[in-house]
Amino acid sequence: MTVHSTDAALTAEMMSLGARAREAAALLREAGDAAKTLALREAARIIRTRKDDILAANARDRQAAIADGMSAPMLDRLTLNDARIEAMAKGLEEIAALLDPVGRELARWTRPNGLDIARVATPIGVIGIIYESRPNVTADAGAIALKAGNAAILRGGTDSLHSARAIHAAMAEGLKAAGLPEAAVQYVVSRDRAAVGMMLEGLDGAIDLIIPRGGKGLTGRVMREARVPVLAHLEGLCHVYVHAKADREMARRIVLNAKMRRTSVCGAAETLLIDRAVLESIGLPVLADLAEAGCEIRGDDAVCAVWPAARPATEDDWKTEYLDAIIAVRVVDGLEAAIAHIERYGSRHTDSIVTEDAAAAEKFLGALDSAIVLWNASTQFADGGEFGMGGEIGIGTGKLHARGPVGTEQLTTFKYVVRGTGQTRP
Repeated sequence: MTVHSTDAALTAEMMSLGARAREAAALLREAGDAAKTLALREAARIIRTRKDDILAANARDRQAAIADGMSAPMLDRLTLNDARIEAMAKGLEEIAALLDPVGRELARWTRPNGLDIARVATPIGVIGIIYESRPNVTADAGAIALKAGNAAILRGGTDSLHSARAIHAAMAEGLKAAGLPEAAVQYVVSRDRAAVGMMLEGLDGAIDLIIPRGGKGLTGRVMREARVPVLAHLEGLCHVYVHAKADREMARRIVLNAKMRRTSVCGAAETLLIDRAVLESIGLPVLADLAEAGCEIRGDDAVCAVWPAARPATEDDWKTEYLDAIIAVRVVDGLEAAIAHIERYGSRHTDSIVTEDAAAAEKFLGALDSAIVLWNASTQFADGGEFGMGGEIGIGTGKLHARGPVGTEQLTTFKYVVRGTGQTRP
């Protein structure tokens, strides 16, 4: 097949990104924590001083998105304001303040022959991060990868290109100020989808790990096409179960927050399970709160019977991540039925029980195979910053390497360091 000049130019550009990232990763392995910390603090300072420029870039992205008919939840993800920019800068400072995850001695032992063996945390290498809409991921992802000693190649959504480039420029200046290679955090400026395909193929061995952060379409494509390891969650089908022994006012607060605080985040509750024993005493006030907040309720027969304004739920509603002000509500007959529903329909992301019964709570926490399980707390706490990690790249729902919020420690692997005194193997 003939390669067109534009294809050749993009290939050359992407391969150059990969080669520079690999070189930067080698330098970062030996970089001390002081340099990484300084780079992140400087980036935070620059983001604050360039707030107006970043907001102007974001306004360009928003105008184009509105013209293209972007949905309200996605537009919310795209939007930056003073508070979100300040949160981004604080996030960089919080990540900078974390203990260096590189070089941690995870275990150490001595063999009978005198060999001293240590398992030591080390950077993964080069991480490709592909994400959609939310421009603050440019700072979060680059910072977390850097603190863990990794080089990052970032590819944001085309709808956030101007915002992301403005944020990335601050990251690059922070690296330069700290004497670290600017290639430690690179941004793919091409809008061509072929650039994503090249990242998924590994850029000729440069990329060690791919992390997608976005909707089901993006994550599904990454998981289907990647030729390098992937750390991902496909979707956030999060549940809140109001148990028969729940406190009514606590249940009202938790459910409303879990669904409506920010409907567009992956930790937003998408399904509410209500124990039949408290459908009227607790369920009705909870449904009233949701409706008053503007949430559409899709209920099973029992819910529709007590809340006629509910739209009848279909089988697909139990499988849908709305990322919008919509919630599916089902009445269940006890704890086992709630667990069975979540096991059947959940995505192993985040699930919560509201109850004053400690035994029921422990049963729920132990029985579910979700990355995050909560007792008497909102699912919106599924966030690395809320876990004290400074930030996160995403929520891992797989079984290997990292589960839950993916922070700095989760972006390290390990190696064995063996010290001897002249031993040879018989």
